[in-house]
Order: sequence, then C-alpha cells, then structure tokens
Amino acid sequence: MAEPRVPGSEDSLELPCGEWVHPHDLDLGMRSYSCPCGRTHAVVTDAHPLARFVPEMLVDTLQEVVETDDEFDRFTTAHALAMVHEEFPDQLARAECADDGQVGYALVWVSDFDPRQLHEVVVELLVELMDHAVGHADDEAAASEFEEQLAQFDAGAFVDAYRDEREFEDEFDTPA
Repeated sequence: MAEPRVPGSEDSLELPCGEWVHPHDLDLGMRSYSCPCGRTHAVVTDAHPLARFVPEMLVDTLQEVVETDDEFDRFTTAHALAMVHEEFPDQLARAECADDGQVGYALVWVSDFDPRQLHEVVVELLVELMDHAVGHADDEAAASEFEEQLAQFDAGAFVDAYRDEREFEDEFDTPA
C-alpha cells in the first residue's frame, strides 16, 4: 500500500488534475495511474521505448534523421514527451528522479490524458514532425508521396490497430 504523502511536499508530483503522487508509487510497468480524482492518467517513463507509440521501423528512421542537442544521443521517448509538453503544458506533469535509486527511471510523466489519448497525441505530433521534415526535403516526389499518404492517415485508427497488435493490456507488451 502506498504511503500517504503531504500534498506539495518536495518529493511529490502535482498532477494536472491537482492531485499529488509520489514517484515511488509509479513503477516501470505502469502505463496508467488510477487517480483519486476518479480519472485514469497515462504514465510514461524515460525507460519506456519509443516503440510503445510507433513501430520500430519508424523509431529507427526518427533516430537516424532527427538530431538532438541534449544529453540523449538519439531521439527517444523523452523527446516525444517534450513535444507533448510543449503543445499541452498544462496537461502533462513531469518529475526528474535520476537521483532516486528506488524507482528505476530518471524521468516520469503523468498526463491528464488517458493512455490511449496520450498515444494518439504522440502519434499526431510525430506525424507533424515528419511532415515538417519532409517539407524541407529537396525531393519533391518524396514530399508529394508523403502528403498523399498523410491525407489518408487516420491517427485514431492507427493507434487502435497498434494497441491491439501490441496488446497493451499489461506491462509485458513487446515491440511489434
């Protein structure tokens, strides 16, 4: 059973809904948090692979073409969640836990979105990133082909199919 924490204590994380949670109550296997507010919030840690949201092939492509200028040597889940935070700053809480050897992760995010909603937001933002990159490409044929595919892409349908394929029912899901 989780230990009660004092709201606003230095080691607790204020969620977008106003409730508080201690990072020790969020483990690596969690994909969601059943909050006292009555909602289910998505939970993501930096230890979760980007393939949680998109296929490995796309992860490989993003890691090849997106340059990072931070402590990460390649594009990761942390970058995807930074994009979510930039777009929805009031709907994503973040805690740095690198100095806490009891949690198993360095960063944790808890979203006001439920896990499926957050998944769709991440996919939509990654598609926007790819669209922006293709817009700067010198290959007009590739840009045109991407735009045609983008016009037919349904992020919601993709997320539903990907989640079914990955079987996100528990912490034992595996890459597609």
